[in-house]
Amino acid sequence: MELGVVIGEQCRHVEEADAMDVVAGYTAAVDVSNRDDQDREQNWVRGKAFDGSCPLGPVLADPAHVPEGADVELRVNGETRQSSNTEHFIFSVPELIAEITQYMTLEEGDVIITGTPEGVGPLEDGDRVEAEIEGVGTLEHDVRRD
Repeated sequence: MELGVVIGEQCRHVEEADAMDVVAGYTAAVDVSNRDDQDREQNWVRGKAFDGSCPLGPVLADPAHVPEGADVELRVNGETRQSSNTEHFIFSVPELIAEITQYMTLEEGDVIITGTPEGVGPLEDGDRVEAEIEGVGTLEHDVRRD
């Protein structure tokens, strides 16, 4: 589970001090990986870009309503798998935006996901996933395999 940063306007070469000016809001993201395909390929397209691989939601929260040091938690079938705080992220949102926009243009609606706390693990068909971010809410979804 990750904090999703939704970009509000086209931007390039954004300074860290100005980075929050291009943020439309925050949401929750669950970056699901297919490790079998990911381990077989050098570019992780099949392992990261399949249908249903990155649920987002439940809302687009105003960054002013998400506290610094917001708690983040992922539960699978009611059991906590990940529990952390945005203060523990390796890179801050402004650092990510400044770095990314040095080599690519971000467009309105693009989503940056910030990285996941420890505790990742396999999901099974039928699992119920809840990704909760303080100030954003809880993204809930079921795992369904074709």
